Amino acid sequence: MAIPWAMWPFLARTRARPSGIGATAPLPGTGPGDQALLVAALWLVAFLGALGTQYLPLSIAPAAARQMLISALLLNIALTLIGILRHRRLVEEIRGRRTLEARVKTLASHDPLTGLANRRSLMDLAGAAFLAAGRRKLAVAVLTINLDNFRTINEGSGHDAGDAVLMASADALRETAPVSATVARLGADEFACVMVYDRNRPHSVDSVAAAILAKLSQPIAFGRHMLHVTTSIGIARTEAGDVAVEPAIRRADIALSAAKKAGGDRACWFDAGMGHELETRNAIESGLRAAIPAGQIIPYYEQQIDLASGRLEGFEVLARWNHPTDGIIMPDVFIPIAEDAGLISDLSLSIMRQAFEHAAGWDPSLTLSVNISPVQLKDPWFAEKILKLLTEAGFPGNRLEIEITETALFDNLPLARTIVTSLKNQGVRVALDDFGTGYSSLAHLRALPFDRIKIDKSFVMAMGDDAESIAIVDAITHLGRSLLVTVTAEGVETAALAERLRALGCHKAQGWYYGRPLTIVQTRRLLADRALLGTARAA
Repeated sequence: MAIPWAMWPFLARTRARPSGIGATAPLPGTGPGDQALLVAALWLVAFLGALGTQYLPLSIAPAAARQMLISALLLNIALTLIGILRHRRLVEEIRGRRTLEARVKTLASHDPLTGLANRRSLMDLAGAAFLAAGRRKLAVAVLTINLDNFRTINEGSGHDAGDAVLMASADALRETAPVSATVARLGADEFACVMVYDRNRPHSVDSVAAAILAKLSQPIAFGRHMLHVTTSIGIARTEAGDVAVEPAIRRADIALSAAKKAGGDRACWFDAGMGHELETRNAIESGLRAAIPAGQIIPYYEQQIDLASGRLEGFEVLARWNHPTDGIIMPDVFIPIAEDAGLISDLSLSIMRQAFEHAAGWDPSLTLSVNISPVQLKDPWFAEKILKLLTEAGFPGNRLEIEITETALFDNLPLARTIVTSLKNQGVRVALDDFGTGYSSLAHLRALPFDRIKIDKSFVMAMGDDAESIAIVDAITHLGRSLLVTVTAEGVETAALAERLRALGCHKAQGWYYGRPLTIVQTRRLLADRALLGTARAA
């Protein structure tokens, strides 16, 4: 039997291939209910048609006419039901696809954790604000906002705590930013605020920055704990020559770097001098990335002397950059940049590897002291990396002393204790460097098994004319004797200072009075003169 013409469009659509995301959902009219209804309607039409063919004479009787009308009516009812069902499913599919499209669009333009605009969306919104401000003779201010100690919270308290801080920070920015401003999350712990203001009233921007600093400094509840963060803000505005807002964003990032370099927890406006400073910093960072694997960062050796006997006991290892064109660059220039850029671990391990190889053949009584960056004490595998270097160089662990500053212990004391214990189990000694400059020196002496205390050179160098510094040095030496911990004084530059420290009971000293830091060639010459080169090295 021929299928009624009204069914062909429907059947054509049911044979169409599904489309859309995943291409798995059936098209309207092709679900199980639709198909059952369609089959029932077709069987009904076929049955009625068969009856009409068997009983209907050539000249259609009134009864046959009624039967045909009933068949047509039933067929129309079936088609109507199919159409209604198809329409309902089509509406549901359109609604679902629109919801999905809206969600995809939201995810593409907003941060999923905080709900703030993301970097891509910020650029679009900031561009619109820039054009609107130009028409109104106004300026656009960009504030880049960074959480200073977010990494410590994220690593120390867990990612859930980090997420709680980020969401609370986002809420705080929504509350403090002007209604017309755009707030966005640019990265892990970096946010931005773009606002239009009158360039003759920059204090309005300062007020917003101050409000953000105050709001974000409030403690954040996380379970039974209170999390504390500080914030750095870089501020820049669009200038007369700008054709878009992107240059202002870059300038705000430069100002943010200056705020963090100044200690954080502050807002800083961009000025022209910052651009040159950033270029210099970037050049140093780029140079370090090539210099470390090339072996241009080399060890220098500063003598450490026993005050009682005047005998050379060992050396402190200091880093110098032997730049191919600029000559020797001092560590205060490149060490902070190496720490910020995440290069300090590679740099430190490279220095230690060279120093261990140099000293392996020296007299066994000579020791090496190596400074450790606070960043390295956050690495759970740090102890294993040092022990691996010792093994490869054949340098005994009992000839190595690791120097740790108090600031390195603030972030994660349990991890520092684990690292120190692992090193001491292999014979490595540990010294507390810059003692007296921190806030909890005595607590740290109790918390970790230090072998030596190093008095900060600021106290030693002031002993000549400062009674308080003399009293501090005297108290530290007495403390060392009470705890059975040896004491080393840094910054000894005169014979008078050396004699005063000897009288106070200090054990060891180092400083320019005993000589400037030496290259490996100069060090070998010194050791050869004192017959302190091992037989293997001498041969």
